[in-house]
Amino acid sequence: MLFLLIASVMILVAFLIVLPPLWRKHSVAAADQDQRNIAIARQRLAELKEQLQAGALTQALYDEQLVELEQALSDDLDIESHVNEATSPGRWIALVLVLAIPFVAGSLYWTLGNYQSLTQENQTAAANPAVPELEKMKSMVAGLAERLKKQPDDAMGWTMLGRSYKYLQQYPQAAEAFEHAYKLIGEQPEIMLLYADALAFSNNEQMAGKPTELVFKALAMEPNNVTGLWLGGMAKAQTGDFAAAMDLWTKLEAQLPPGSEAQQEIQGLLAKLATQIPEGAAEQAESKPEQPIATLPPSSPIASINVQVSLAPELQKSASPNDTVFIYAQALSGPKMPLAIVRKQVFELPLTVSLTDAMAMMPTMKLSNFEQVKLLARISKSGDAMQQPGDLIGVVEQVALNDKSPHKVIINSQVK
Repeated sequence: MLFLLIASVMILVAFLIVLPPLWRKHSVAAADQDQRNIAIARQRLAELKEQLQAGALTQALYDEQLVELEQALSDDLDIESHVNEATSPGRWIALVLVLAIPFVAGSLYWTLGNYQSLTQENQTAAANPAVPELEKMKSMVAGLAERLKKQPDDAMGWTMLGRSYKYLQQYPQAAEAFEHAYKLIGEQPEIMLLYADALAFSNNEQMAGKPTELVFKALAMEPNNVTGLWLGGMAKAQTGDFAAAMDLWTKLEAQLPPGSEAQQEIQGLLAKLATQIPEGAAEQAESKPEQPIATLPPSSPIASINVQVSLAPELQKSASPNDTVFIYAQALSGPKMPLAIVRKQVFELPLTVSLTDAMAMMPTMKLSNFEQVKLLARISKSGDAMQQPGDLIGVVEQVALNDKSPHKVIINSQVK
């Protein structure tokens, strides 16, 4: 409708410019012509009188020229101007244009245009103004997926891909991406919960099986993890163990901001669960001492190492504030896979981080398995976990894990 209105206004403006000159009569009024002829005759009569008074003309010659002047004026006044009677041919041209322009324009648009596609595009844009951004994101996600086919060992890339698929509500693809990340990173609560959540969503939000196993492994490592408590309560509620679900969600409710929407939602779920538990069961559950969610086999103490990272002044112009900084430890010999890794950005430098066993990419390759390690800090403009020429890097060749003092890593060279 807006398109037709704009087109009509443009045609009307064109008519207002073109038609008035064509419609107007192009003629000279007879009265104006007569007035000019009389004015000329009067001027000539005045000249004759001056010549007679000055003696330049005799009376006989004056009378003769006066008669000629009167005769010429009479002839001029009797002639009808053909211009006066002729009607401008512009009028019929104007009529042709008024009819032809809309007809020709409409015919061309009907033949070459596509009004339905214009309408559909406008309706789509009005219904969903975020379509261009969504398409752009899908294109970026597809590019990341293609890159990971060539670099399948990029655990952070797989994690980012899984998060992106989850945002796009493509849950099976998200679960597959998180599975790759889980295989590379290992028993890390964050990745286990992301994987479990994606698996549940891809299975109609059912937690049975692998999702439940992952959730309670994560809770065994981080008993107060908010996401773990939520998913664990859901898993217990789906199996009918409402008392256990209430225990987990009560613990979650205490950690949420008072009066927040999330807390109110949990409180509503707890009220519903209370109606499902047999009378007296809830009191028995509350009176029992808190039991660990799961038990793990005894293990060696978790190793950690403190690292202070800074960028050399001479290289500060070579890095952008949003460039990625990877801080990690490697074994002195053998595979170069990081034993623990942290991802930051240049604008956060200088900073101090603690590398621990929880940051291991593989359960069998972690800090506590080694007595000495190499420390590295690398700035990657591409954000790629794999070292590339042009990256800025700093290295401490050998550090003992039993040395608990902070270890300084200065990024002061460029990868060739």
